Amino acid sequence: MIPKRALRDLSRILGPDRLITLQDALNPYGTDGTKLAYAPDAVAFPDRIREIADILSLANRDRFPVIPRGAGSGKSGGALPVLGGLVLAMERFDRILEIDDQNLVARVQSGLITARLQEEVEKLGLFYPPDPASIRISTIGGNVAECAGGLRAVKYGVTRDYVLGLTVVLPTGEIITTGVETAKGVVGYDLTRLIVGSEGTLAVIVDITVRLIPKPESTRTMIAFFRNPSHTVKAVSQIIRNKIVPAALEFLDSLCIECVRNEIALKIPDEARALLLIEVDGDQTLTRREATRIREICLDHGAVEFQVASGKKKSESLWEARRNVSPAMYKLRPDKVSEDVVVPRNRMAELVSFLEELSGKVGLPIASYGHAGDGNIHVNLMLDKSEPKEVKKAGLAVEELFRKVLEMRGTLSGEHGVGITKAPYLGMEISQPALDLMVRVKKAFDPKNILNPGKIFPG
Repeated sequence: MIPKRALRDLSRILGPDRLITLQDALNPYGTDGTKLAYAPDAVAFPDRIREIADILSLANRDRFPVIPRGAGSGKSGGALPVLGGLVLAMERFDRILEIDDQNLVARVQSGLITARLQEEVEKLGLFYPPDPASIRISTIGGNVAECAGGLRAVKYGVTRDYVLGLTVVLPTGEIITTGVETAKGVVGYDLTRLIVGSEGTLAVIVDITVRLIPKPESTRTMIAFFRNPSHTVKAVSQIIRNKIVPAALEFLDSLCIECVRNEIALKIPDEARALLLIEVDGDQTLTRREATRIREICLDHGAVEFQVASGKKKSESLWEARRNVSPAMYKLRPDKVSEDVVVPRNRMAELVSFLEELSGKVGLPIASYGHAGDGNIHVNLMLDKSEPKEVKKAGLAVEELFRKVLEMRGTLSGEHGVGITKAPYLGMEISQPALDLMVRVKKAFDPKNILNPGKIFPG
């Protein structure tokens, strides 16, 4: 609960138009992509960095939680006000501050929608590769907070690989800059890398300096349908072994195909039980040669049909269908538990077979899709949360899935973070001494635990 005197001071800092406390207006800021809901006490809409600093100083004085929020598209509950408090909505920090096409860097505010950055730099022949499925709604600050991956991670890496520096407000109210605007820089501890992926628990991200690269000359998008899901992921390993690193290499199982069947502008073979959506980029000669070899590999591994998208419009329609897979899942059941596990690429076939067995064992549909090129599979347990038996089955299935993934030398989250949904399982992957060290880091940044409390750490 925010004390009344603190609400008066917040109104003084922001003005009455940028602080809301009425319940109906608060509700949209208490939920996110998990569809879980927690009620905040108030929502603030700062538009200057000094206001954020004053708000955090006030929160330290009066001991109330502050929860930074971008677009609320996260999948692990990282922006939920689980202990009430003040949601800090960053939507007014939505500007591109600079695009430097000489040094291949851009400086942007954290509330900027990521797709807008991509569109603007591409007008200059440049490229910002991170490409999360939520790119048209998620903010770059949220991407940085979660270290988002996305469709192009197999070739280009994840968000942290493009963040050079940050301007942040610490939980105690100090404003600092981290990192550099140059290609190299090793002065002091790398606070930038520490804050990237910290899920809003260490600092409020305000400005971000990102690295850009030249835009590829040519792209080719392909789709291959397979009868056997295991053969599909074996084809993925063979593509990489042939020294081809696609810009994107996405896997969808049969349940996912059914969910987006009407959105794919192609006739899907009746016998298709899995598909690969593949994109290569580079110069035209290279992309033509790689597309030809990928076709041969897919057919050798039992593809029943292989097509190259004819033109940009067809290619975009295929990728739009892929981006819509997650919301389309609700055609199967009203609720889902979504996990984004990662295993070594050469063990994906084993994971896919395990998921088929697990689905039969628990009696729930389990739909899987994701970034096959880097072993990051999104596992969706579909259920009806109004049925206690199904909730229990899903919980047992998640634990069994996580045990299997760790046994395969994988990790419990590739890009969604820990938030609240994975916090109970953190000890399965991270040792107690390492957890204790992380808690000490959090305390050094945030001695009164006011910034996004209740996230990441169990209990």
